Amino acid sequence: MSEPREKDADTALTELLAAVADGRVAVDRAVRQLAELGLNAVGDYARLDLGRQRRRLIPEIVYGPGKTIEQLVEIVRAFVRGSGWVLCSRVSAEQAAAVRTAVGERVSYDERSGVLIARGAQHELPAPRGVAGVLAAGTADVPVAEEAVAVMREMGVCVHTAYDVGVAGLHRLGAPLETMRLAGVSVLVVAAGMEGALPSVVAGLVDVPVIGLPTSTGYGYGGGGHAALLGMLQSCALGLTVVNIDNGVSAGATAALIARATGGAECRG
Repeated sequence: MSEPREKDADTALTELLAAVADGRVAVDRAVRQLAELGLNAVGDYARLDLGRQRRRLIPEIVYGPGKTIEQLVEIVRAFVRGSGWVLCSRVSAEQAAAVRTAVGERVSYDERSGVLIARGAQHELPAPRGVAGVLAAGTADVPVAEEAVAVMREMGVCVHTAYDVGVAGLHRLGAPLETMRLAGVSVLVVAAGMEGALPSVVAGLVDVPVIGLPTSTGYGYGGGGHAALLGMLQSCALGLTVVNIDNGVSAGATAALIARATGGAECRG
C-alpha cells in the first residue's frame, strides 16, 4: 500500500477555516492551530516552515553546509511533500547526488553556485512579474551572483545577467547597462570582490535601486570580502544598499521583492 499523502498548507488552512465557519472548531482553538499550521518537524533536527512562501513569497531556503546527507535528504523530502518544492543553497556535489537519488528526477543542481532545487509533480512557479538585472565584476564573483539569480527566478522574476564587467576594464560596462535599461529592469544586484568598487560606479549611473553584493574574492589585507564590504558601505553613491559577504540569497530575495512590487516591463531579450 502507498503511504497516505500529507495535506499541504493551503488544504489544511481551507479545512480549518471551513470548520470555524460552521462551528465545528472554536475561534480560540483555531488561533492555536494557525500558530502551528505549515510547520513540520523532521526528526529532532529541523522544524520546517512550509507556509513561508505563501506569507512572504520568499520560501524557506535550506542551507546545505553543516547538515549530513541523511538530514538534507529528509528535509528536502518533507518540503517536496508539504509545500511542493524547496531551494537549497551551498549544496555539495555529494549532497546533491544523494538528494537526486532519493527524491527523483525533478531535482536540478548547479554545481557552480551550489543551488539545488527539488520540485513536486504539481509545483508551479509564481506568476511572472518584474524584471531585474545582475552584474558581476569578475568571473570569480559569478557563483555568488548565480545564487542571487536562482532565488529571483524561483520567485517569478525575469533576470538579465552580465558578467566580467568590473572596473579594471570599465568600458565593458556600458553595453550591458544599456541592454538592462532597455529591458526595463527595476533593480540591479551587483556582485564584486577585491576592492568592491563596481556597485558604487553602477549606482552613480542608473535610476533604479542597486544592491551591492560583496564577494569573498580577494586575498591579503582586506581580503575575503572585507575590503569589498567596507567599500560598499562607505559609498557616496545614493540608492545603493548592501548585503553581507557572499550573501547571494539575501540579495536575490530582496531584489525579487522590489522587482515584483514595481512590476513594470515584461521579460524580453
